[in-house]
Amino acid sequence: MGEILRSADMVAVASHQLAQCISGHAWNVDLTMIAVCTNNEVHIYNASPAPSAVWDRLHVLQKHDQLVSGVDWAPVSNYIVTVSHDRNSYVWKLEENVWQPTLVILRINRAAISVKWSPRENKFAVASGAKSVCVCYYEEDNNWWVSKIIRKKHGSTVTGVAWHPNNVLLATTSTDCKCRIFSAYIKGVDSRSAATTTFGEIRFGEQLVQLDLALGWAFGVKWSPSGRSLAYVGHDSTIHFIDDVGPSPIAQTLALRDLPLRDVLFLSEKRLVAGGFDCNPMLFASDDTGTWNFVRFLDEGKTPASDVKASTQFSEAFGKFYGQAKRGVATESPSSAPGTYHNNCITLLNPLAPPGEQEIRKFSTSGMDGKVVIWDMSTISDALARLGM
Repeated sequence: MGEILRSADMVAVASHQLAQCISGHAWNVDLTMIAVCTNNEVHIYNASPAPSAVWDRLHVLQKHDQLVSGVDWAPVSNYIVTVSHDRNSYVWKLEENVWQPTLVILRINRAAISVKWSPRENKFAVASGAKSVCVCYYEEDNNWWVSKIIRKKHGSTVTGVAWHPNNVLLATTSTDCKCRIFSAYIKGVDSRSAATTTFGEIRFGEQLVQLDLALGWAFGVKWSPSGRSLAYVGHDSTIHFIDDVGPSPIAQTLALRDLPLRDVLFLSEKRLVAGGFDCNPMLFASDDTGTWNFVRFLDEGKTPASDVKASTQFSEAFGKFYGQAKRGVATESPSSAPGTYHNNCITLLNPLAPPGEQEIRKFSTSGMDGKVVIWDMSTISDALARLGM
């Protein structure tokens, strides 16, 4: 099931074939278990990011009738939330070594697409095909989970959601090609002071920012660790970086020659990885002027020796910076290796670090090939730090 990968320059350290296709995965807080969405079930494995670890299946969560499209694992409460194309959501609680589900009525008439716990774990957000976002919270008086819906803002399916570290701002992407930021402040759930942000006083469902940077479907929105920056990708093979997120954000777009990306992950305030249809994670970095550039593909472990040029990978990568203008084009971007460890689209990247970590050195990816791959950026991060990136 698990494959150990070894190479001096390799950042992929382990690969686990778990299913025919994986639609999502999530780790528990101490990285000893992983929940994997496969078809209409969620499989929980006794797992570890260590290269030599053997993963054993412990539990199978069976409640959904259709494809489980998203899963997230709360680090403190240890609750698991799942969403599905059957338009339902369940919150799972471990009791006497059995995961007990609680149904959440989302009140949507289309598939649920993805889900994410808020940083304080008192809410979770669900993206849906009903052109809306459900923000769900626990109502103690009635002992159930209820949802408030952000409606009439999206023109098409909402593909992703991301919580700001302040637990109130919520970013979304949609197949109407736009990225938006909303207020998800709920009176009685969030503190009164949380209603005051850089946007001033806010109320639930208020649209604060709309970004029209992509010319194709938008995916994979994520905040930087501090919440000062935002990134997302477009199906037109673009990636978008937004700094100083507020009433007057600063945006930069990189147009790539490669296949479209699907998800991104900030490793720090100045580094980001993204994955998609090239089956090969891409590393981006910001220089001292705040300009983001493509650095290299990470999966170079299976590149034939005859394909490696005499110059080092770093000298080649750092000689090919793109995006010096507001919208840069990566005209010299190298193609990903044909023998990558993922052999189908990468759809999700997750950090392997405690919540709130400012610098991430390990992360995991999953995709349509049914694999979970573990990546260790330690060597590359040290090299980038020496170059001031």
